[in-house]
Amino acid sequence: MNRREFVGAVAAGFVARPLPAEAQQPGTSRIGILSSANPRSATIFRALEQRLRDLGYVDIEFRNADGKFDRMPRLVQELVRLNVGVIICASEPAMEAATRATTTIPIVMLAVNYDPIKLGYIASLARPGGNVTGVFFQHREVTAKRFGLFRELLPGVGRVAVFSDAQTVDQLQEVEGANRLMGLRLQPIELRNPPYDFESVFRAPRSGIEAIFVLESPAIFRGRTQIAERALRSRLPTSFAFREYVEVGGLVSYGVNFLDMWRRAAEFTDKILRGARPGDLPVEQPTKFELVINMKTAKALALSVPPSLLLQADQVLD
Repeated sequence: MNRREFVGAVAAGFVARPLPAEAQQPGTSRIGILSSANPRSATIFRALEQRLRDLGYVDIEFRNADGKFDRMPRLVQELVRLNVGVIICASEPAMEAATRATTTIPIVMLAVNYDPIKLGYIASLARPGGNVTGVFFQHREVTAKRFGLFRELLPGVGRVAVFSDAQTVDQLQEVEGANRLMGLRLQPIELRNPPYDFESVFRAPRSGIEAIFVLESPAIFRGRTQIAERALRSRLPTSFAFREYVEVGGLVSYGVNFLDMWRRAAEFTDKILRGARPGDLPVEQPTKFELVINMKTAKALALSVPPSLLLQADQVLD
């Protein structure tokens, strides 16, 4: 079941009950991490595991579907059979698989881009109930503002490509809605197999494209270096959701501090393994968003960054 089908099922009230799973045995401190696309070497997972180690946890089982979401049920069942004490789910596909697999093992959610109440993962933010808690934020809530900042950075641009994939439908709608007031010519480009199709996308003729606005998903994040470097070679300004893109050559990002979210997930995990019930731990949403600008990239593109944006920036990379 893909994300769209799953959301539709939730709305209709036909989400399948979780499958029976082996009951969690008290006292286990083994931790499972479930990724849908990004490898263990990614900066986000290094930050998560480092914080877990700081808190005293070293028995960690990592599973990655490598962008192939149909692998998720098998991977989560591996973690269930290992009797992990907590499963940290680092994407919405991971959450879907884990919540269908177990109602007994605590689940800490991360990088869920849509309302977890509407998706049926929790009862409320303050009292999630069940076996799920964690951190989430909705990309669509900041996508329109990010698009406006990109427009402010590039006042002379008229045609913008929008990179999307199957996980970013709602974000694309936000961009299109925001653009009704701006009047740019948008060219949505659907990435069907990110990051493996990035090169073919850039090789294809794109008449009149002057900039690229990149929507956010786990698979696109995995290819952040390829997008940033290839866009720079093509002399195209770029906008992203996270600073990790700007650190590898992207022009600008606006969004939450991703590494802080991952470290916070480790602290939720610690509370649970010390005896807290996940259903009693309020789900958190980030309240701080950061604007990061890469001035080296701006100079390479011969762009003059408006002083107003430089004043707003939380960090300027030289």
